[in-house]
This record gives sequence, structure tokens and C-alpha cells, in this order.
Amino acid sequence: MLQEFNPANKDLKVYIDGKLLHRDEAKISVFDSAVQGGDAVWEGIRVYNGRVFSLEAHLDRLFDSAHAMLFTGLPSREEVRMAIFKTLRANNMRDGVHIRLTLTRGLKITSGMDPRLNQAGCTLIVLAEYKPPVYPPSIKLTTSSVRRNSPMSIDSKIHHNNLINNILAKIEANNAGADAGLMLDKDGYVSEANGVNVFAIRRGVVYTPHADYCLPGITRATVLQICADNEIPAVEKRLSLTEFYTADEVFTTGTMGELTRVESIDARKIVNKHKSSLLDRLNGLFAELTRTKGTEF
Repeated sequence: MLQEFNPANKDLKVYIDGKLLHRDEAKISVFDSAVQGGDAVWEGIRVYNGRVFSLEAHLDRLFDSAHAMLFTGLPSREEVRMAIFKTLRANNMRDGVHIRLTLTRGLKITSGMDPRLNQAGCTLIVLAEYKPPVYPPSIKLTTSSVRRNSPMSIDSKIHHNNLINNILAKIEANNAGADAGLMLDKDGYVSEANGVNVFAIRRGVVYTPHADYCLPGITRATVLQICADNEIPAVEKRLSLTEFYTADEVFTTGTMGELTRVESIDARKIVNKHKSSLLDRLNGLFAELTRTKGTEF
């Protein structure tokens, strides 16, 4: 699970506010809101075969998050789109690429929490790396003691840079020898893992938690659409740990890892009681989408 340095990324050019800089020179100010308070929103996006996958959905979420955070001085949607394409072309990237797209509230005139100190407009960062899916073929989960934020705290519909909640769950997973921490909501129902959404398959039906406490992921939405398009029953509902322990198959979804099989949760092995694998079918359908859909650049 631990990512390693990829030599292909040694001389990356990173986009920051209109400039393409070598990775060693790509820096933001100590007065930037991302540094001052994690006050930024972001997207993880993949590139397959010269196409940016689900680009418009990611831009929708980026601008929705920025609007919810009351950012001002935003770049236009077309500026962000062109910044992504410019970065990919400058790095001669066509496939096997992950983009970390970040929009911060921007520079402050002095250190402080008040957004009125932000008077220079937003900071736009496009970091594209050669990065295959980061998860192995299957992973182990452990239930975290850290509860996922409720909308009473920080709404998961805002894809913000303040990831401490998730990082604490990942630390617990690391210490437990697991690949990721499975996070519950305040009532003890499964929400998501620390960096990915979760699904359970039982008797031919695909289940996933409501996006109340979890991020409504783009890959999550893609899987639900795949199910709808292929007449595969799919249900969003509250799910307990026991329902995941006893599922036929469990998997996670996310841009970084795509669709990944879960082999065990809290030392309970996930046992498929059927001869065929619905997850294998979903993986095949997802792979076909990535080969044929996306925004060319």
C-alpha cells in the first residue's frame, strides 16, 4: 500500500497560477490559505489513453465545493480546464496519470483566519504524476475508532483539504497492520474508508452507504451508473458492520485505487458463497468505460 517514488516523475512540471514550474521549484506562499488553515478544495482525476476521465463531474464538484466555502476571485471553468490540459501537454502525459487539482482561497495580506484577509483571488495548482492505481489486488480493512464527520461538523459534500479526520483513521489502520481504516457514522453504521467509498455485494445486489457522512465520490457514482445501465440491482442504504462482514464481496472505489477487492474486515474474511464474481464483472465494465470515455486534450 505504501507508495514509492516513481523516477518517471523526477522532472515534473507543476502548474501554479499560470506558471509551469519544475517540481523542485513549485511552491506556494506561507500566506496561502492552504498553509494557513487547510482552506482549499481539491479533486483527484485520472487520465486514460489521452482522455481525462469524468472531467466535467470533477469540475462540477470543485466549483460546488468552492461555492459552499464562499471562495471569491475564482478562475473560470475554462481556465481550470486549460490549466489541466497545458500541464499534461507540458509533461507529455497521455496515460497512467493521476492529477491532484487544488484550488485554495488564495493569499492573505497577513496571517489570520478571517477570509476577508484574502484579497488576491484563488490559487490554482495542477499536479499531474505518473501513478497507476495505488492499491494492490485486494486489501484489508480495520474499523477505526475515529468517526466520520457529520454535516453538523464539516459536510462531506465539500471536498476540502482539511483531511485530519481521515488521516487519523489511516494512522490507526497503519498501526493495526491494515491497508485502510473503515469509518463509521455517529450511529455506528458504515460510512466509508479513510480515503475511498465502500460497497458490499450480497446475493447479486450491490449495496453502498448513503452519502450522508461520506464523500459522494465520482467513482462511486460511476459504479452506480454502471449498475443502472446493465440492470444490476444497486441500493443505497444504512449498512452495519455485520452486513459487510457477511457480504459475498466487498470493494472500495476511488480515483486513486479504482475498484479494489476487500479480502477481510477486522480479521473477518469476506467469503463469496457463489461461483461467479459480480465484482469482476463490474471491474470489466469500469475498465471498458475508461478505455472509451473521457475528455480528449
